[in-house]
Amino acid sequence: MAKPISIEVWNPSGKYRVVSTKSMPGTRWINLLTANDCRLEICTEKKTILSVDDILALIGDRCDGVIGQLTEEWGEVLFSALKRAGGTAFSNMAVGYNNVDVEAANRNAIAVGNTPGVLTETTAELAAALSVAAARRIVEADQFMRAGLYDGWLPHLFVGNLLKGQTVGVIGAGRIGSAYARMMIEGFKMNLIYYDLYQSTRLEKFVTAYGQFLKANGEQPVTWKRAATMEDVLREADVISLHPVLDKTTYHLINPERLAIMKKEAVLVNASRGPVIDEVALVEHLKANPMFRVGLDVFEDEPYMKPGLADMKNAVVVPHIASASKWTREGMATLAALNVLGKIKGYPVWGNPNMVEPFLKEDATPPAACPSIVNAKQLGLPSSKL
Repeated sequence: MAKPISIEVWNPSGKYRVVSTKSMPGTRWINLLTANDCRLEICTEKKTILSVDDILALIGDRCDGVIGQLTEEWGEVLFSALKRAGGTAFSNMAVGYNNVDVEAANRNAIAVGNTPGVLTETTAELAAALSVAAARRIVEADQFMRAGLYDGWLPHLFVGNLLKGQTVGVIGAGRIGSAYARMMIEGFKMNLIYYDLYQSTRLEKFVTAYGQFLKANGEQPVTWKRAATMEDVLREADVISLHPVLDKTTYHLINPERLAIMKKEAVLVNASRGPVIDEVALVEHLKANPMFRVGLDVFEDEPYMKPGLADMKNAVVVPHIASASKWTREGMATLAALNVLGKIKGYPVWGNPNMVEPFLKEDATPPAACPSIVNAKQLGLPSSKL
């Protein structure tokens, strides 16, 4: 007999049963569900990642909706179980949904929610922080100090890269990539080269206007260029940040051949998806080029790193914390809960999933809509007219 899954129950007499596979930050998401007649069961198992069997036990015989996590594999087994239990909604507490078999959800008439619009600035800030940390060798220097090795100033001690006046490269100039570019350009007066299938007109206008401002104040203006190929960005940029979607075309986007064309003292940053970098090739490149540096928030085989990466002093590695600001994580929890609640209540789908502020105002009732349902069209769900 399967071991029972430990849970914390809120509003035991609620009409609708909603399960959260993890405790999430904040209390607003809890209050919104319980105030709308939901019995909320939060899994309290001491496991970082739940198995399929664990989640099946949580779903049980009756369940209206589930809030899940990016680390869980949601496919036919779980979606069919949720459907049998009377459920109609699942939401990732994440903007990405690579862990979700959307076709399986469609077959079982389960709406799949995600949480875009709330992570943009927070993720861009972390990418910028990794850029500075790697360029200025901050983590190396911190470890050096803590080891008691500092015995006085030296001319060559932890010499890194100056960012001012250098070129920042962005691969994928969507919301997060553009936000990161603006931070690096305005913060460090860097020039921009970017590659994207679509022209980022707003970003180009921003750089042009900021360049004119600098020139009017007697400073060297910044410039921008939209590259014809991704290779142009890799060759020319001093700092490159990756912000593509993950699909078959971007798997191992950074491979041995593309690493070889980058500058020997370049900084490569990835806060998007781990598999866009061939991590084995990256380790070899870091070994061969000690002044080449990386800042990584995501990894090819999370939660693991490829052998040798942890030993590289020219790598800054953090545990997938790009969205880990209090405001963002609490907002993600709220949006995920409202996706599930909205589908249970029969609400329409919000027209612009990136305009989430109306859902996040602490002192206001959120709109009667699902913030973001990725398979709304496939399921024929109505759109909000608000």
